[in-house]
Amino acid sequence: MDFHVSLAGRGDLSARIYRQLVDAILDGRLRAGERLPPTRELARRLEVSRNTVALAYERLSAEGFLEGRAGAGTFVTTRPMPIRTAAAGSPATGRSGRPREDRSEGDGGAGPRRLWREITLPFRSEEAPEPAYDFRLGAPDPELFPLATWRRLVARELRPSAIRAGTYGDPAGHAGLRAAITRYVGISRSVRAEPDDVLVTQGAQQALDLIGRVLIEPGDHVAVEEPGYPPARLLFRSLGARVTGVPVDSEGLDVAAIPPAVRLVYVTPSHQFPLGAPMSLERRTALLAWARRRGGTVIEDDYDSEFRFGGRPLEPLQSLDRDGRVIYVGSFSKTLLPMLRVGFLIAPASLRAALRSAKRLTDWHGDVITQAALARFIDEGLLGRQIRKATREYAARRELIITTLLRDFAGLLRPVPSAAGLHLCARLVPGSGTERVTEGTAGRADQSAGTGVGVSADNDVDIDVDIDAALTRARAAGVAVESLATYYGEAPAQQGLVLGYGRIKTERIEEGLRRLAASFRPS
Repeated sequence: MDFHVSLAGRGDLSARIYRQLVDAILDGRLRAGERLPPTRELARRLEVSRNTVALAYERLSAEGFLEGRAGAGTFVTTRPMPIRTAAAGSPATGRSGRPREDRSEGDGGAGPRRLWREITLPFRSEEAPEPAYDFRLGAPDPELFPLATWRRLVARELRPSAIRAGTYGDPAGHAGLRAAITRYVGISRSVRAEPDDVLVTQGAQQALDLIGRVLIEPGDHVAVEEPGYPPARLLFRSLGARVTGVPVDSEGLDVAAIPPAVRLVYVTPSHQFPLGAPMSLERRTALLAWARRRGGTVIEDDYDSEFRFGGRPLEPLQSLDRDGRVIYVGSFSKTLLPMLRVGFLIAPASLRAALRSAKRLTDWHGDVITQAALARFIDEGLLGRQIRKATREYAARRELIITTLLRDFAGLLRPVPSAAGLHLCARLVPGSGTERVTEGTAGRADQSAGTGVGVSADNDVDIDVDIDAALTRARAAGVAVESLATYYGEAPAQQGLVLGYGRIKTERIEEGLRRLAASFRPS
């Protein structure tokens, strides 16, 4: 690739070329084995003599940074080199050599607003090894994805006739997909909408971002569930909102606890995140009455309720709303794959134009090819088939996790009743200074309704519970599980675990939970 060399300033030109190439090699910008431009070509681009470039190359070769290959050119050496993450005084550091994250405002370089120095989110590195027993949340099983079918649908959209126009698309999204989403949520979730009410987004998170851009003024008060979905809480904060957590109980958000100044509420009523309980009809009615009385708006995030394992689904807030106060948000990240980045929102007509404008200013529109393929996937009945197939698999995993928790964690963890989604929550059993966890798998459990606390076996051991320490030991044993405490914005009101079953295979669940149980027993 072309490598930029600056000759600004005074001094020996050959030395400046040498120094910039050394910095690029040590910083990792020029990687081992990468080919450099020929001396004649680089000299022409820099408008210097070929000898000037040749002298820099010769020095670099003599010091072991470069190596020549007969008939092929000059390459960065493949021998191990000390790679530095950021050169002192480079754009990644201040003149003091400190990383930008730690710099003071007087350091002189560009830096983020103070808010963005406070917001930190975990990122999953592609290079990090996957845990052997993965109970993390947020992703479905990629092996259930119908790859051959999807490849056929995408190939159909990539034909010359399908891309002949080659122009920018509608910010609201592919017309066929908006119509397909309307039919799909109308049948499966009783959502009342027309295609013009639908705006296709890059996942549910962008839907929340667009809503926030349109509705939130700096200093506005926004209510979220406590515990709840951290990226939503942080997103609203980043837009200048004052975010308040409202307690959640077995019936969902406590509407009576919404502060008077709040005009926007974010909820997950079908499968509360992360506890799992649905919002009762009484609470749904009360929340809609609050919105009507206060002139407020409700964001209804229906993120994974397609996977139901029992019970009758309650009506979405959107279908109960008669005043245009609810914005419904959905996603295909759980039913298909997160990497497709397709979500949607369904908004009242009063917000339609503003949301489309916000979408266009943000990224104009999403991937039209993916959207067109997804429209056909839905229209051919393949999405419904995919959900039924996946639900059967996830139901088996969920049942095995509940059974094992009741048997082997009796007296320690109590599963929270839920009937949908890709995860479940288990609260730490309250009531004593010590808790109990079963050794092995010989415990007996009362499994009626899948919600009771099991009876401990005779070989139980008393332990003091330190969930953070237990999860650290679990990670060392190859088990990835998340603490309930991480989903609280303030001090956790209760302790427990949140276990996902989207990615872990059924045959690995019992061994993973056995190792998790062992992590609660300090050696």
